[in-house]
Amino acid sequence: MAGTQTGKEAGVTAAVEALRKAMVSGEKAALQQVAADELTYGHSSGRLENKSEFVEAIASGKSGFSAIELRDQTVSVIDNVALVRHNFVGTRRADGDKMNLMILTVWMQRQEQWKLVARQALKA
Repeated sequence: MAGTQTGKEAGVTAAVEALRKAMVSGEKAALQQVAADELTYGHSSGRLENKSEFVEAIASGKSGFSAIELRDQTVSVIDNVALVRHNFVGTRRADGDKMNLMILTVWMQRQEQWKLVARQALKA
């Protein structure tokens, strides 16, 4: 797929991968870097988090993952906004439980960087 992506789509794909890696590592600086200050992060339970709540939950290990695989990803770019859909298959760090979610993320390009501004999950 990468061979057919535009430059913007490739940049979004790289940002999504940076988010995936940050969610597995729990690295606070990496989580803060990828998320916009206005982030609204929706869980499949209906719970919403802002940027600081999202970063703290992952960085503290409260909501950490030992593995995340993203499947069947699509990227659609409109000017400086990107919509990304994928199937999120993750293993929770605390209890080893598996999660299978359908995810929609919204990204905005700011000064050549793609920032996560919204995320919503549904149980697959």
